[in-house]
Formats: sequence, structure tokens, C-alpha cells
Amino acid sequence: MRIFQHKKSTAELVTTGRFELERDGQVASLDYTLTTHVLGLLHTDVPDGLRGTGVASSLVKSALDWARDHHLKVDVTCPFVAEYLRTHPEYSDLILR
Repeated sequence: MRIFQHKKSTAELVTTGRFELERDGQVASLDYTLTTHVLGLLHTDVPDGLRGTGVASSLVKSALDWARDHHLKVDVTCPFVAEYLRTHPEYSDLILR
């Protein structure tokens, strides 16, 4: 009698990339990973000349809206994204728990 069956695990493709926003010739970015069902938000990078202009918030909002449009959950590593989510509860349904 066989109680446990071993399922073959399938490899999941992980894609990396970045959301980018250009202003005044400078580029701010939000690095991500993407699997079948999860958008991992890793790191925001904003040039000094764009800090305090809301560009990082615009990047995060774009990424979260994109995740929602594509029926993805988000896994957050970036502290800025985590803080954005804390102050924008309308995106709480996207957070991978």
C-alpha cells in the first residue's frame, strides 16, 4: 500500500526586470522579479535630482496597478514599497501573505 505519492516538481521561470520612469533626462527605477503568480518588488533607485518629487511613489503605484491588472500577488522586499503599502491600504489585497 502506498500512502504518499511523490509529485514531480516543475521548475518555475523567474524573470527579472525593472519599471522605469524618466524625468528631466534622469531615470528612476523599481527592480522586480516575476513568476507565474507573483511580482517581487525588490529595490527602488531614484537619482538625487529626483528625490522628493514623488517619482518613487509613481513607480510603485504603476507596479501595483500592473500587478492588479495581471491578477498577480506582490512580494515586497523594498522598504520604500513596504511603506507605500502601509499608507495605501487600497492595495492590501495584492500582498502575498
